[in-house]
Amino acid sequence: MNTSGLLPGKVVLVTGASRGIGEAAARLFAQEGALVVLAARSTDALTQVVTEIRADGGTADAITMDLGDRASVRAALDQVAELHGRLDGAFNNGAVVQQPGPLDTTSDDEIDEQFAVNFRGHWTAMTAEAALMRRNGGGAIVNTSSIGSRRANPVLPAYGAMKRALNSLTESAAVTWGGEGIRVNGITPGGTETAMIDQWEAATPGVVAMITSSSPAGRMAQPREVAEVAAWLLSDRASMVNGAIVPVDGGAGA
Repeated sequence: MNTSGLLPGKVVLVTGASRGIGEAAARLFAQEGALVVLAARSTDALTQVVTEIRADGGTADAITMDLGDRASVRAALDQVAELHGRLDGAFNNGAVVQQPGPLDTTSDDEIDEQFAVNFRGHWTAMTAEAALMRRNGGGAIVNTSSIGSRRANPVLPAYGAMKRALNSLTESAAVTWGGEGIRVNGITPGGTETAMIDQWEAATPGVVAMITSSSPAGRMAQPREVAEVAAWLLSDRASMVNGAIVPVDGGAGA
């Protein structure tokens, strides 16, 4: 494997690692020298990614985890401890998207799911990750938020609200844990070519064209382009970056 050494020997957990940005991140982190632990609900998809990373000379393991289940999240971190005895970095990327539609048609069940996965799931993961990081003097956490958290989000109101809450949680954790050597940052991707965007386009035709036309870059991001920013934030090269919410949107949010 061609390793540039951005994350040499670091144990890094990636949630939502079975597809999209999470999958791209797992592959990239391994190329950068990390010992990657992939977590998601889809065991078969995870196993395939792990097999391919290992075939390329990387180090990777898979853990089945449901962000909406607090016990599952904590059990996953216990498994990381069993595998490696430590945790140096965590990319909390797992999420669930809501059915597009205005606020007054968003169901109670959708709101509950958004809270359980996109907010509480991250809260649970972050506290468990920090506890494991403390064993070895610290680490770095990166949370995936969304450009939709930075402004009104009338089409995905519950999703946007939970992602905005995640921004606040990220900043609070950065201040709370910074003295312990644990850095916490967030990224807010704009339109990215993932299955989530495909779902949104199927439900609301024209979304892809709208996102593309609103970006100064004139296109959507590739998942690896977003993962590159997360890799840097997890690395020692970002040692003084803490509590930042970094846009990764080609200028769409400017």
